[in-house]
Amino acid sequence: MDGAQVHFELFVRKRAGADWTLELATEDRAAAVAAGEARMAEGKALAVKVTKETLDPETREFRTVTILNLGDAGQAPKKKVREDLEPLCVMPQDLYTVHARERIGRLLDNWLERNRATPFELLHRPDLVEKLESSGTDLQHALQKIAIPESQDRGVSVHELIRSFQSLVERAIERLLKDHRKGVLPDLDKEGFAAAAERLAREPERAYLLGAGVAACLAQGTGWTEKVTRLLDLADAAPVAGPPRAMALAVIEQPLAEILGSRAGLDEILGSGVDLDLGGSLAAMTRLAAADVVDPLIATNASVAKVMPVLQPAAQRLADWLAADDFEAVRGAIARRVVRELNGPRRLRPGSAEGEIDVLRGLAMALTAASGRLVPLDDVQAAFAARSNTLITSDFVEAFLGRDRSARQEAEALIWLVENVIGGANKRRAGRWLVGVVTALRFEKEMRYGPDSPAARLAALAQLQRDVARCGLVPEDYQPIQQTFGDLGGLVEADARLTAAVAKAGGPVLHRLTLLLRLATGEAAPLGPAADRARAEALKLVRLDETRAELAQAAPERMGQVRDLLAAAAKAA
Repeated sequence: MDGAQVHFELFVRKRAGADWTLELATEDRAAAVAAGEARMAEGKALAVKVTKETLDPETREFRTVTILNLGDAGQAPKKKVREDLEPLCVMPQDLYTVHARERIGRLLDNWLERNRATPFELLHRPDLVEKLESSGTDLQHALQKIAIPESQDRGVSVHELIRSFQSLVERAIERLLKDHRKGVLPDLDKEGFAAAAERLAREPERAYLLGAGVAACLAQGTGWTEKVTRLLDLADAAPVAGPPRAMALAVIEQPLAEILGSRAGLDEILGSGVDLDLGGSLAAMTRLAAADVVDPLIATNASVAKVMPVLQPAAQRLADWLAADDFEAVRGAIARRVVRELNGPRRLRPGSAEGEIDVLRGLAMALTAASGRLVPLDDVQAAFAARSNTLITSDFVEAFLGRDRSARQEAEALIWLVENVIGGANKRRAGRWLVGVVTALRFEKEMRYGPDSPAARLAALAQLQRDVARCGLVPEDYQPIQQTFGDLGGLVEADARLTAAVAKAGGPVLHRLTLLLRLATGEAAPLGPAADRARAEALKLVRLDETRAELAQAAPERMGQVRDLLAAAAKAA
């Protein structure tokens, strides 16, 4: 253990029953001991201890030895964990809570899908209850699926829990069927939704009773779209104001949230007759949940308009309702599903890498604009940072660049990629792909000896140099890339002797000066050696009497243009 890394740690316990708190870590043994004794002398701690930590170079683990104990250094008593052996649901009313309905939906998902029903409908429709009860195996399997994990958590036998849950289910079924036989459940076709809501507003079981009427109305719908349409019809017919309206819309929101929370229901509403990939579905969901924000963006931003699909009539009607404040929970549920899918591994647009970037850019703009009301902005940014990580893998970059692009086109595409990824680490990784392309011999040969004219190649390098500064990289990352473009521009200009040719050309002096200044300011050539040579030639030309005389006779607007270019050239220097 000779030469092993050693340090000393001071731990303090400030009150009885508290855990140890690390206050000091140092390589000085005397300092650690003195600090511990000082804490005790000042009365700032109930107990202190100093440990010696020795790093084993083979296992890379620390070996701990306590070298000082002062005060009450006994073990902190562990809090006794109180076990809750009470079942989650003990009364039929407990089955109608949000969490209970979610659990029912998971346990009976296949049966509900076959019958095109939601947990809300199952709990409020006597015909569905009788159908489930007569099926036998589906209900029994659901009870077993919930009883087995519950028995392990609570230490109760599976058979005992099954009997308990079976009794609860039987009581809930009996309650619903009994109310149905007595005629307690409202008939909205006869009474009207608003009248029923007004009548039941003061009843203790108002949500259950009105929910039975809503479920009976949904029973007439054959598909999810038709069920949503019926729910919106009821919402249109709800009481105008007051507690009855709030209660009525809260009841409608329950089955609406369940339909939109299921993949089959939401897909049918968004894409009836339309084949949408994941990116299209997420764009449609975003527009559905935040139409009040997204529709103005579509009108003003081409990136958003490019990826947002047109909503079907039923979906558009639903979007109009969601734009108000009545169904906030539904809006939030849709937005959270979008965020979950963005955090998932599935490609947004599997057949097109460019389309993947386009849809991600449009979604980022739309969800960022709608954040706060739908989901927290931090959650949106974290989701897009996670999704951006998939855009900089080797497989995606190779698919994005393809095999037919020129070196310049690859550089332009990678700058676009860097601009659209989110997160500092992701941008740095994307920047490395760009560095690999622009420093390759292929890029240099294409820019120096390509088929375009030297002026066109210099202008292209100048554009790349400006674009790389605007794509979101930090100066430490983009400045070396800019220098690469500048140095390459210097080689292109030196090969063509463009600056000297312009300076000695036989055209008007003012025209030659303008061309040189455009080269010097980074507009027609990248900043670097080429721009420096053009600046030097422009300054020589300005000092000539012939140039001053022509400038004096030039039109004011032309003179202003030259003055601006001179100022920009001086600033670039």
